[in-house]
Amino acid sequence: MVCSALRRVAHVRVYLVRTASSVSRGHRHLALGSRPATSESAARGAPGSVVELLGQSYPQDDYSNISQKVLSRIGRNLHNQQHHPLWLIKERVKEHFYKQYVGRFGTPLFSVYDNFSPVVTTWQNFDSLLIPADHPSRKKGDNYYLNRTHMLRAHTSAHQWDLLHAGLDAFLVVGDVYRRDQIDCQHYPVFHQLEAVRLFSKHQLFAGIKDGESLQLFEQSSRSAHKQETHTMEALKLVEFDLKQTLTRLVTHLFGDGLDIRWVDCYFPFTHPSFEMEINFHGEWLEVLGCGVMEQQLVNSAGAQDKIGWAFGLGLERLAMILYDIPDIRLFWSEDERFLKQFHVSDINQKVKFQPLSKYPAVINDISFWLPSENYTENDFYDLVRTIGGDLVEKVDLIDKFEHPKTHKTSHCYRITYRHMERTLSQREVTRVHQAVQEAAVQLLAVEGRF
Repeated sequence: MVCSALRRVAHVRVYLVRTASSVSRGHRHLALGSRPATSESAARGAPGSVVELLGQSYPQDDYSNISQKVLSRIGRNLHNQQHHPLWLIKERVKEHFYKQYVGRFGTPLFSVYDNFSPVVTTWQNFDSLLIPADHPSRKKGDNYYLNRTHMLRAHTSAHQWDLLHAGLDAFLVVGDVYRRDQIDCQHYPVFHQLEAVRLFSKHQLFAGIKDGESLQLFEQSSRSAHKQETHTMEALKLVEFDLKQTLTRLVTHLFGDGLDIRWVDCYFPFTHPSFEMEINFHGEWLEVLGCGVMEQQLVNSAGAQDKIGWAFGLGLERLAMILYDIPDIRLFWSEDERFLKQFHVSDINQKVKFQPLSKYPAVINDISFWLPSENYTENDFYDLVRTIGGDLVEKVDLIDKFEHPKTHKTSHCYRITYRHMERTLSQREVTRVHQAVQEAAVQLLAVEGRF
């Protein structure tokens, strides 16, 4: 029974690559940056196969779920492409930290790492950050796994422990991260993060504080909503103050003076207390980053037991969409010169307001089907739609759920909005893509079509 199930999985994955390749051959000009899916069965992990990625070989197993669409994005490194809007944001943040924070010998206090491989171990992505084994963020439906031990990083925090273990105590990490998610103008399976960490020794934190020599970083007490059990209140308050001051200076540098800022308490497994920073931009409160005081257990495990620190992480696309008024996250992957040339500026701090390309009309098609009795997740369907439709798909909305009163089977109806960023689509060509989505959903997800 197991062998037949594995053969069926391999069969439907080969079916998907053939379907995707057929659509791609017929409409190579449909999606921005789309490429034919030529090895979907390997990419999605038929057990026993191997995927080659960035010069390494990874054996596939029952956890492997990376689509060819996602594989085609690895190595693009938009954050390192000169004059790309994500590069501009990265460079502005780098410049700010280099100028504002200088070490004892006049060199930058923060080192910058922006070329790490996106392939990490599950230990790096989860365990090193104290994320529990049963935490929902580990779900296969939310991540891209090469196999049970390796994955595409879901956050740049995956490199935190290694850098701390190497003895670094102030650094920025920038890179592409990968998550399975919904489809709309603000979500994409690949996006880019910038992470920062700073540690303080007792001398560094209490320097300049009256009677600072008598103050301590650590104590043994009880954990509260506002403090870890190992931190003294004096140390916590100083680290939290430095973190919020650092971030206030950063967003003021990016957005200008007079910005209204507020801090919202939140939860992250690797910081406590934790906060989200919101800014009031054009009359609307927008969340721009997450941050907090690093969990001392994480710091201790990396070998920095005598230090305390903070960390924050922000999304480059999120900031660029706000700063440059970019309406659709797919645009960051565009190779259209009408988009890219708008960010060719002589000064990285020059104000840029994106001038929209002509907005071509949308073509909307619905798809409905009965769900299988088990092993269905919405992210599986979204990933399938992206694999077949590429960047031609603007958004997918679940518009209706229905449970049959007698059979108790559940039906989902999704509305798929197709819109090309560079030309007008015809219903005929969209129909071909949409039919491929329908057929692949039946074959790969074991749904029962209602079309």
